[in-house]
Amino acid sequence: ELRDLASKHPNLVLVKLDVANPSAITDAAKIVEGKLNGTGLNLLINNAGIYTPAASLETVDAEEMIMTYKTNAVGPMLMAQAFLPLLKKAARESTEKGLSCSKAAIINISTIMGSIEKTPESYFKPVISYRCSKAALNMLTKCQALTYGEAGILCVALHPGWVKTDMGSQEADLTVDTSVRGLLSVLPILSEKHSGTLLNWEGKAIPW
Repeated sequence: ELRDLASKHPNLVLVKLDVANPSAITDAAKIVEGKLNGTGLNLLINNAGIYTPAASLETVDAEEMIMTYKTNAVGPMLMAQAFLPLLKKAARESTEKGLSCSKAAIINISTIMGSIEKTPESYFKPVISYRCSKAALNMLTKCQALTYGEAGILCVALHPGWVKTDMGSQEADLTVDTSVRGLLSVLPILSEKHSGTLLNWEGKAIPW
């Protein structure tokens, strides 16, 4: 489906990437840099994630935890590191004041399940490895905001909702279309006041 889309839109470039593989991230950053022809990168969205429905406190093991952290928390950290020079370049060359997605931004796709305060509301699905890795991603987002904000880069975590995808299953509340339209309407309104926060697809704040 992606290849079909790319064939119809010449401005869409597909780049092979495995966020659990550091060398693949480095290679992807070099390819993107080449495609940008000397300009910076305005927006990096870290969307890759893995979810194991059966991961309860009784069953989850070290291998499952480490594998999930590699994709859900370590991957976005390495992605930001690899693409940081391009994001900084976009921020430097922008004439916009403040922080925004059109200037330079890192958006980490997170989840309400990474909120410690909100855990009791959804704990009927323990999914321990997913929850813990996304809580780590939320902390990463806050740390990135405090560090990269000085260079003019906005860093925000977004919860897309419980979406009818392969991961979310058909039990989920939202269609892909509703979630994506919501996220696309939130991105343009993000500013420095949202830096280091977790918001849902409607732009509402979720407590850490």
